[in-house]
Amino acid sequence: MKTYTATPAEIEKKWILIDAEGVVLGRLATIVAMRLRGKHKATFTPHMDMGDNVIVINADKVQMTGNKRADKRYYWHTGHPGGIKFRTAEQVLDGAHPERVVIKAVERMISRNKLGKQQMTNLRVYAGAEHPHEAQQPEVLDVKSMNPKNTRSA
Repeated sequence: MKTYTATPAEIEKKWILIDAEGVVLGRLATIVAMRLRGKHKATFTPHMDMGDNVIVINADKVQMTGNKRADKRYYWHTGHPGGIKFRTAEQVLDGAHPERVVIKAVERMISRNKLGKQQMTNLRVYAGAEHPHEAQQPEVLDVKSMNPKNTRSA
């Protein structure tokens, strides 16, 4: 029995729509990362971009467990001595670009190489409920109903 390896001609990409309202951030990110890599497919090939195109809406309404909303910090460095800075998850979610919280959570679950960068281009995250991808007819993936632990009310 030979090991199956997909070729670029055999890859079929679908469009998936996920509503992030009330969903726990880490659980959402693992599902999105798995879809982007293509690990949910029986024809998964590790060195190919097999994943689907994923659209995440309502990213500003994503939930976090515990005190992560106030305690979780996103660091960056200005390049100058003593130039380390941070923002809390709450500041980012209440700021101008709340979708960055979801993007960073997924980005850190994808491999950090050329293939990972290519897979990240298949992710589209929007803060509100509107998205310009109606023409692609995305399938709705209900993350809330997959597992009761995926949601959190508060």
